[in-house]
Amino acid sequence: MGERPTHPELLDWLASHFIQSKWDIKDLLKTIVMSATYRQSSRVTPELLEKDPDNRLLARGPRFRLPAEMIRDQALAASGLLVEELGGPSVKPYQPPGLWEELSFMDTYEPDSGEKLYRRSLYTYWKRTVAPPSMITFDAPTRETCTVRQSRTNTPLQALNLMNDVAYLEASRKLAERMLKEGGAQEDQRISYGFRLLNSRMPRPEEARVLSGVLHRFQERYHSDPEAASKLLGYGESARDQSLSSSEVASYAAVANLILNLDETVTKQ
Repeated sequence: MGERPTHPELLDWLASHFIQSKWDIKDLLKTIVMSATYRQSSRVTPELLEKDPDNRLLARGPRFRLPAEMIRDQALAASGLLVEELGGPSVKPYQPPGLWEELSFMDTYEPDSGEKLYRRSLYTYWKRTVAPPSMITFDAPTRETCTVRQSRTNTPLQALNLMNDVAYLEASRKLAERMLKEGGAQEDQRISYGFRLLNSRMPRPEEARVLSGVLHRFQERYHSDPEAASKLLGYGESARDQSLSSSEVASYAAVANLILNLDETVTKQ
């Protein structure tokens, strides 16, 4: 009932490869995602846009916001918190307190501790009547029915989630510690290091200037208000690096949180 495929020879080749691999689905997926076509950038030249305006010929990669699970996993990975252990029972990461009591007949949600807090989002415990709010905010399926294609919306709640959720505030703090300890001795080196961890490229000069200005403003604030710095650094269970100045960590954490909120950070380019 549909239209003819745009790349019939490619479909034939993939089908033959699938048969030759003895119906190995993982091998087929790996072949696809490691191809140059799948990994190409969404950026396009005027010449390619003229030849393939609707991207029917796959002249460029698709551009879309990352799924809810990947957004959280990316933040944990960049901060160094992600636990990459495979398999095992479901885990209970952070959730707003009191949510289950309001919506689930007084059941109480008790978050896990230790490494379980930093498992991949794939392993998050899911209660049908009270789905993880940070996941739903980013359009994760409810898991009540099979979802072939996820919908993607853009709302202010998503930015508020990235700015205020405990998981992202903690990830920002740990990323700030990495920037201070691994990024280099200079401010611009540290900012570039954090930016590259999240966006796989160095910031452009104008981007670096903006981030540097943001850092200086937060340094002025937190150096004069240590209590505010301690409050920002108090989110999450992971241990703080006591060898680093609280005001400096808080300043870089604010910059890290800003980078986490960038459209490019949460979008497949």
